[in-house]
Amino acid sequence: MTTTKSFADEASASPNTPIVMLEEIGKSYGSIHAIRGVSLSVRQGEITCVLGDNGAGKSTLIKIIAGLHDYTSGRMSVNGEERHFSSPRESLDSGIATVYQDLALAPLMSVWRNFFLGNELTKGPFRQLDSATMKRIAQEELAKMGISIPNLEQPVGKLSGGQRQCVAIARAIHFGAKVLILDEPTAALGVNQSGVVLKYVVKARDAGIGVIFITHNPHHAYLVGNHFVVLKLGRVALDTHRSEITLEQLTTEMAGGSELEALSHELRDIDAEVVVDTAVEEDRT
Repeated sequence: MTTTKSFADEASASPNTPIVMLEEIGKSYGSIHAIRGVSLSVRQGEITCVLGDNGAGKSTLIKIIAGLHDYTSGRMSVNGEERHFSSPRESLDSGIATVYQDLALAPLMSVWRNFFLGNELTKGPFRQLDSATMKRIAQEELAKMGISIPNLEQPVGKLSGGQRQCVAIARAIHFGAKVLILDEPTAALGVNQSGVVLKYVVKARDAGIGVIFITHNPHHAYLVGNHFVVLKLGRVALDTHRSEITLEQLTTEMAGGSELEALSHELRDIDAEVVVDTAVEEDRT
């Protein structure tokens, strides 16, 4: 409780100070450069969207901030202090929670057990699970986020994909996250479930959390994002605020920008009316 209060006091005194700052971060695996010269700032109550295609460097960036990998060049600071995380536990203890696509939830366990997974409350000399308290807290914390799950005893695997994402987000916030990294939270969801998750991403921001929203979907990013960073081949191709870019521009940049324009020139002379006769092609082979 003391740590949360002191952080809140510090953040309110200087709301524009980044919670996490990456300066010219690089990660190499021998002669292979996964990312180079990546700079990123995460502030309280702001959603920073990191976009990029497969192989752009998003996963490497997540792993560095989450403590799975250390960086090989540049500087990363948390609350102004330079940090090198040697494990995910160090990152989590610094207030950085990562919600991966697989969510790290146990499908056959109840919702409330998943909420406290790894942080169970006990009571009595024999340290029995304090199930009543955990159920009450889980219900209260989910309600704070506007998440309604009438039966917390049901296996979490029976929830929709969007509901499972929301449980993971609420859990991270309850256990003191100052920065929340969301790894493609809408990638495997339909339109309605994606909307549910995006709503709770905004709720996390409004609760004063600094959110890093990793996605390849510019439409989802533009719905909730305050700041956009586009990665290409391990480098920052775009770094801009919402007020300085339109959805069309973001989509174009994400789709390839100049590369897409060059491809359109190459394809311009293709006759769309030409249809290949598959029967003739099969005879030729």
